[in-house]
Amino acid sequence: MPDYVNWLRHASPYINAHRDCTFVVMLPGDGVEHPNFGNIVHDLVLLHSLGVRLVLVHGSRPQIEVRLEARGLTPTYHEGMRITDAATLECVIDAVGHLRIAIEARLSMDMASSPMQGSRLRVTSGNFVTARPIGVLDGVDYHHTGEVRRVDRKGINRLLDERSIVLLSPLGYSPTGEIFNLACEDVATRAAIDLGADKLLLFGADLGLIDENGRLVRELRPQQVPAHLQRLGSNYQAELLDAAAEACRGGVGRSHIVSYAEDGALLTELFTRDGGGTLVAQEQFELVREAAIEDVGGLLDLISPLEEQGILVRRSREVLEREIEQFSVVEREGMIIACAALYQIADSDAGELACLAVNPEYRHGARGDVLLERIQTRARAQGLKTLFVLTTRTAHWFRERGFEPSSVDRLPSARASLYNYQRNSKIFEKAL
Repeated sequence: MPDYVNWLRHASPYINAHRDCTFVVMLPGDGVEHPNFGNIVHDLVLLHSLGVRLVLVHGSRPQIEVRLEARGLTPTYHEGMRITDAATLECVIDAVGHLRIAIEARLSMDMASSPMQGSRLRVTSGNFVTARPIGVLDGVDYHHTGEVRRVDRKGINRLLDERSIVLLSPLGYSPTGEIFNLACEDVATRAAIDLGADKLLLFGADLGLIDENGRLVRELRPQQVPAHLQRLGSNYQAELLDAAAEACRGGVGRSHIVSYAEDGALLTELFTRDGGGTLVAQEQFELVREAAIEDVGGLLDLISPLEEQGILVRRSREVLEREIEQFSVVEREGMIIACAALYQIADSDAGELACLAVNPEYRHGARGDVLLERIQTRARAQGLKTLFVLTTRTAHWFRERGFEPSSVDRLPSARASLYNYQRNSKIFEKAL
């Protein structure tokens, strides 16, 4: 089967889920200059064709630097923010104006080779952002550097309802007609919060947040962000992470950090279960819970391959439906990726841990340990004193987690009478 067929089947739930959702996408000036920019534009048009309401916020830092250098001006920063005097503001306006027109032109040009071929795609920009001056901080006058005061939520939503892509530049206007240079991260974050966006998507140079060992951090809660910010110090990755967390605290469902240098990074993040960047979200990405009758199909998909291999005892759909309350599961984006069951053994204060299974693609995340702890907690709540497990292939795993070798003679009589000597499972027990 071609890879694209398999990919499309797995992506279809996300295609449906994202339809009519509002996404705010922040693309820095470096991303606009990168050779992958054309692919990003193509992917944005694809999202639009799938019914996503798009607000695109662009940056302009490198473009401003080029214009400052051309005029012989030295860029000035304080606490990581550009000081925008009158001469610098002229460079900012010039850079932003050229970029806005270039992005609009690129979105229009991409129509011929996009899913929107033959349709009219409208890109709308305007004075949607009201700003105020930062003023004087630590004795430093920031002049025309400002911060977002408010975003024209009604105006933007009206355009999104009309199927326009809204383009926001890093400029803001005051009620008195002043122009302020803004950070694109600030514009994107405030737009996402004020619009009640479903997602904030932030493009950066890296795949996402990289930890101290050089590995990608795939998911975070906002409360975990400060520790990473302290480690990162003052750099662009920290700015993206701070913006992602701020958006989530402001009510945005999910924030994603993806790479503008990686072809297809945006689509991978949005249409695959594991994504390709870093997700910051209030809710748990994976949920450990008790199983419900609706989970029977997912459980069958999970355990059937292990039953075929003889690792698990076969259970029919009817048996699973009857015993569903014994199961705990790990759910990831609507998919059951791990399960375990607890059976109380009749006429005893013992229970049996059974059908512990983890999807092979997710065996690196200690999900077996999470389920084991869940089962032990449930067993204690039921007043059980001993937990038995019968296994043919994973004896060492249970030994490492405190289970001791046992025997059929140690099993309560109600369970011992059902022992399958042909299967010859090893028996372990653990005092709770």
